[in-house]
Parts: sequence; C-alpha cells; structure tokens
Amino acid sequence: MSFAASVLTLYPEMFPGALGLSLAGRALEAGTWSLEAIQIRDFATDRHRTVDDTPAGGGAGMVMRADVLARAIDHVSPQGDERPRLLMSPRGKPLNQARVRELAAGPGAVILCGRFEGVDQRLIEARALEEVSIGDFILSGGEPAALVLLDAVVRLLPGVMGNAVSGEEESFENDRLEHPHYTRPQEFEGRQIPEVLTSGNHKKIAEWRRAEAEKLTRKRRPDLLATGHPLVK
Repeated sequence: MSFAASVLTLYPEMFPGALGLSLAGRALEAGTWSLEAIQIRDFATDRHRTVDDTPAGGGAGMVMRADVLARAIDHVSPQGDERPRLLMSPRGKPLNQARVRELAAGPGAVILCGRFEGVDQRLIEARALEEVSIGDFILSGGEPAALVLLDAVVRLLPGVMGNAVSGEEESFENDRLEHPHYTRPQEFEGRQIPEVLTSGNHKKIAEWRRAEAEKLTRKRRPDLLATGHPLVK
C-alpha cells in the first residue's frame, strides 16, 4: 500500500508545489505515494461558500467553522480510515524526526490547513485532530507547513532516496546534529579538507564524524542532548 496524503485547504492550487519535483515528484509519478488536495469551500452550504465566521466572545479575525470542516473531513476520512488526522497549527506539538518516521511507516495522513485566526475547538475535539507545529513562528496558513511535513515524510518512504543510509546519518536521527561535509576540490580559498577524511581509515573517519556531530550539537542545540528528543525548530 502506498502512502496516501489528503490535504484539506482553501488553496488546493498550492499542491503539489515543490513536492511535484525532484525525489518526491518522481515518487509521486511512480505511485510510491499519492496526494489529493481538497477544496474546503466545496463543503460549505450557502451560496457564498462561507467557511468562517466571527469569533465567539469577540476579537479580531475570523474562525474556521466546525460544521464545514467536519463535512470535509468526513468526506475524505470516513469511518474506518486508519490515517492520522493532522492540523497544522502554531500551537501544536513540535514536529520531530521520530514523528516523521512514524508517519512514513503508516498508511498516510489527512492534513487540515488552517487559515484566519484558527479552527473551532469543537471540530478539533470531535474529529480527534492532532495539532502539529513546524516551529515557533506564524505563517499565513497551514499550507506551507503541510508541504514541509510531507517533504520530510515522503523522502523516508522505501525507494525514494537512492541510498537508504542517507536517512540514517542525518541531523536529529540520533539526538545529534549532522557532522560537517566536504568534497572536491582538496583546497578551497586556503581551506583544506580535514586530513582524516582522506586517510582511508574508516574507523577514524567514523570517530571524527561522531566527535564533530557532538561538538556541533553542544554548541548549537544543547537541548537535544538534555532531552534526548530531537525537536525540529
């Protein structure tokens, strides 16, 4: 079974976007994964195709309606659909590589892209949405975040990356940032490739890479060492 992604959005034309190119695009063409972008407005019932309303209790902005979103979710994810239902939200749990791997090992995902001030809380509870954040910043909507999440997941699907080891020796895979990389030329503006990397001694190369990853992590992301949970900010 291929990984099946259903994205609920007010802007379906934003998909597949970058996911239609490179490794993800080739995998999409090959049927390794599938993507459908559903227009939320198709599930509105008034002639203006209204999907939002003023917030209860007052305040700025608009809130996406529970009834419209419920019809959209029930359409793409009927009873028995085992795919997790995700809501891209700045107040969600930070996405990390462990969760990405869990999603890649599953049947797919239903992803709701919020807009305006947010989504009616009753919809989140009634449809058991998992709120997911890609970082401590605000976007205009959930679509860019959904693209980021799917890119992270799709590259881990079997056969997408040419070298499976590439996915095992990256930042966040072992609670560490990735070690530095070098390639030709041997000298660049007076800077040399570290001698150990051209020594041919694979044991020493592995030790050097582990040490450099540790040093980089301690300098830039000590929280990874403290918690053991690789948060992607």
